[in-house]
Amino acid sequence: MKVKIPNSNAVKKVAIVDDHPMMREGLEQLVKAQPGFECCWTAGNLAQAIESLEGDMPDLLIADMKLPGRNGMELIKDALSIAPSLPILVISMYDETLYTQRVLKAGGKGYIMKDAPRLSLLEAIREVANGGIWISPEMSRKIIHAFSGKQKNGAGDGVHQLTDREFEVFHLIAEGRSKSEISESLNISPKTVDVHKSNIRAKLELKDAASVLRHAIRWLEVQEG
Repeated sequence: MKVKIPNSNAVKKVAIVDDHPMMREGLEQLVKAQPGFECCWTAGNLAQAIESLEGDMPDLLIADMKLPGRNGMELIKDALSIAPSLPILVISMYDETLYTQRVLKAGGKGYIMKDAPRLSLLEAIREVANGGIWISPEMSRKIIHAFSGKQKNGAGDGVHQLTDREFEVFHLIAEGRSKSEISESLNISPKTVDVHKSNIRAKLELKDAASVLRHAIRWLEVQEG
């Protein structure tokens, strides 16, 4: 069953999904302090968020990219299957160059780093809650350059072919994480990590694990450069 977003010009209801209690509380206090906004509920994981969405639909969902068990990308897809017009703002520790375009492609309406200035976060909340799209000016320039052909932005590295979960694994490989660390970080089995690594190697047409590691490290250096 698909649920429509409440259409109201009154106070905007904001829901927050983050697995860190201090972050949730901080965002909740920030929202409550803003005229015209209130926090209707918070959740620490995707399952809690979906259950809450079905009982109390907000005007804006603020979600962390990294959640236990399933990630923010999956939350976006599940939430929009319930409420297709729900505005979703992703707030993350991950560099915006890595995930912004994936978030927008999945249906999210904004992406902001957790270390962004408070005023930028407030601007993002207001913009997305009012039906707009928010990304940083720097990220906006990068996307425009990529579409204008001035910057390839990894178009020839094959990374765009990876699924969201494969991309997460690839990103962690680039950071030098071991299989056990990737397994623990994403809450998936080591065997599943191996399956994702195999798929990554095939899609990127790389001959072995060492080639995947080198490719991942070079890719990350370019993205963060």
